[in-house]
Amino acid sequence: MPAYDLCGLGWTDELAASLEANHIPGRVAAQHRGAYVLYTEGGEIRARVSGRLAHEAAAPAQLPAVGDWVGFRDGVIHAVLPRRSVFQRTSAGRETLRQVLAANVDLVFIVASLAGELNVRRVERFLTVAWESGAAPVVVLTKLDLCGDPTELVLEVESVALGTEVIPVSAVTGEGFDRLEQQLLPARTVALLGYSGVGKSTIVNRLAGRELLRTREVGEGDEGRHTTSHRELVVLPSGALVIDTPGMRELQLWDGDEGMDASFTDVEELAVDCRFADCSHTREPGCAVLRAVDEGVLPLDRLRSYRKLERELRAMEIRKNVRLRQEETRKWRVRSRAGRERAKWKRSGR
Repeated sequence: MPAYDLCGLGWTDELAASLEANHIPGRVAAQHRGAYVLYTEGGEIRARVSGRLAHEAAAPAQLPAVGDWVGFRDGVIHAVLPRRSVFQRTSAGRETLRQVLAANVDLVFIVASLAGELNVRRVERFLTVAWESGAAPVVVLTKLDLCGDPTELVLEVESVALGTEVIPVSAVTGEGFDRLEQQLLPARTVALLGYSGVGKSTIVNRLAGRELLRTREVGEGDEGRHTTSHRELVVLPSGALVIDTPGMRELQLWDGDEGMDASFTDVEELAVDCRFADCSHTREPGCAVLRAVDEGVLPLDRLRSYRKLERELRAMEIRKNVRLRQEETRKWRVRSRAGRERAKWKRSGR
């Protein structure tokens, strides 16, 4: 079983300072039904979380995730070391829980397919979450060989991926992969994120130069079929590390204030000139954002996407915060009472 150079896995002096004296450092490479695979100086080992760590974790997101650095001893993980970045979303289900998809990521490849219908609104959503995570995003457009002239589609993505590199690639011809490989610096961790069937595992296999992750043939309608069932940290020949993630059918935001600022810099810059500091960009007089839409400077769909994500984040904050939820309930009760009073006043004829 080969040993791993911790520095090559991204180990830093800051992490070393946070490690307890009797703990051994390891990086989480995969999770399988409660058991974890760790990369360590002694090689690849399997470990489980200690009962104390499981008990003291206030939420599942505080338990180890792929990409985390942990302190362990005798095959038992006793601590999760501080994360420098975390890619997270709201978990599926009725409960409002944070799900960590990957930790300690330096770069996020947001993967979308040029084959079929390319949804730039989805790209905006991934960009928002990527910026919020603390990692830098790159948009990768796959299946270039199945697209006639990609120029218009690439320009459309570039119009929403402000300040972000957009790289069209083909796993069949290899076109564009030289630009991806330039991003794969030693000890740098890259996470691949995207909806099901866009070709993330194929990208990893191409970068690795061999079949590391299982893929399936493209289905009808030029749509790939999702095969990745778990997150896994893979060391590439370049010395970079990559985390492939299962394709997602939906991506609900958890946080997003900083991500919104970075993803929608065009809207935020326009909003500085609005008459009101708390302008919602819906119907207020003197709204610079609405004026930009009227003048054709800002696409209406772009503003609608901004509003939608803002509403989603506000709803999430309400769900997370009991006080906000109570305030929101009280506000609607006041509005309802005022509506009933107006209706009563009108019926009285006064």
